[in-house]
Formats: sequence, C-alpha cells, structure tokens
Amino acid sequence: MPVFALIALIAYLASLALIIPGLLRKHSAWRRLAILFAALALVSHALALEARIFQPTGGQNLSLLNVGSLVSLMICAVMTIVATRNRGWLLLPIVYAFAVINLALATLMPNAFITHLEATPGMMIHIGLALFAYATLIIAALYALQLAWIDFQLKNKKLAFSAEMPPLMTIERKMFHITQVGVVLLTLTLCTGLFWLKNLFSLENIDKAILSILAWFVYVILLWGHYHEGWRGRRVVRFNVAGAIILTLAYFGSRILQYLIS
Repeated sequence: MPVFALIALIAYLASLALIIPGLLRKHSAWRRLAILFAALALVSHALALEARIFQPTGGQNLSLLNVGSLVSLMICAVMTIVATRNRGWLLLPIVYAFAVINLALATLMPNAFITHLEATPGMMIHIGLALFAYATLIIAALYALQLAWIDFQLKNKKLAFSAEMPPLMTIERKMFHITQVGVVLLTLTLCTGLFWLKNLFSLENIDKAILSILAWFVYVILLWGHYHEGWRGRRVVRFNVAGAIILTLAYFGSRILQYLIS
C-alpha cells in the first residue's frame, strides 16, 4: 500500500477514535487532537490521490474508485472546516468512515479510466463543476439526515436538549442554503454539458443525462415548495435524500454496472 494512503487511513481512524469520546463528553482536548489527525489525513489523502489520478505517462486516471475517493475527500475537507467552528461534529464519523472505505478500495483495488482533460478544457470545467455540485448536494443530504435523526429522537423523547445539540431551525436553514449552492452548481454542470458534450444524449450517456435532469427537477421542486409553500420537516428530508440518490445513480450508476460486468 502506498505510504500516503496508509498514513491517511491511520490518521482518519485515529480521528474517528477521538471524535466519538469528544461527542459523548465534549472534551475540547480530544476534539483539537481529532482535528489535527483529520488535517493530516486530508493532506495525505490528497497526496495519495494525486499519485493515483495523475499518470506519469500523461493523462488522468478518473476511475470509479478514484472519483469516489476524490468526492469523499472534498466532503471531508468541507466538514472538517465546519467542525473547527464547533459545528457539524455529529456528521464527522459518517464522512470520515466513508473516506476510509473509499480510499481503501481505491488503493487495494486499482482500476483505470484514462482521460486527457488538458486537451479539452471544456470537459475539465464540466467535470470540475459536476464534482463540486455532487459533493455540495451530498453534504446537504447529510444535513437532512441529521435533521431527521434529531427530530425523531426528540419526538420519541430519546434525546434531551443540550448546548451541544444544534437547533433544528439552524440545521434546516443550513441545509437549504447548501442545497441552493448545489443547485446552482448542478445547473452550471448541465449547461456546460449541453454546450461542450456533443454526445450528451447518445446511447452511452442518455441515462446520466436523464437522471441528472431528473435530480435537478427534484431539487428545484424542493426549493420551490419550501420558499413558496412552506414545506418543512419530513417532506423536505425525503426530497433532499431522493435528489442525492438520483444524482448518485446519474454519476456512478452506469460506471458501477460496467465495473461489475467487466
């Protein structure tokens, strides 16, 4: 296993081992140490991915596992920054655990999908926007799940109010703000796809195009329902999670099938 990948995996696990006690006891020293290990993990993760994606002979290896690991790195980086402000700690175990799984799979199960983005700047912009849009909307879905979990715990009297628990209104507001940013990025992704991808609606890409557009409609309906009809609670959680699932199928569904069949 490459050195940087091994360091990243160990640092993620060390951070996880410190986060859980920090959640239970709110121990500031453990939390600071957890952030330090997380920072080491993020840097090592980025270096490991750089070695895997950028090929010595030229081109980029944008295999399914590499792209998945790259998305998890982006999500972890954002959530770690949020955690430094004493927010979002409940979500860190989820995102770090996924990062460990994705990085381990990308390292132990190498596969290749070589592209040459330097020759097609338009494609580079499109893929960059797509990755940022997906990562942003997945973070919004995580906030939606956190909202649903806290609401369920409170309604069933399994969770008491505390200074550590973020207010539901705050979580919901952040979820919609993040969703708005994600929808803008997804809109730009679709527009650049229409402009630069001549085979967007070819047989090879038609499933991705239709699912991406469907996800866009789900998110637009969600935002319209919230701001014009006052939608809140479980309905917005369902729409947000449904949009994330559809977008995941659009981005990775066909690649997963190709990988399993081959």
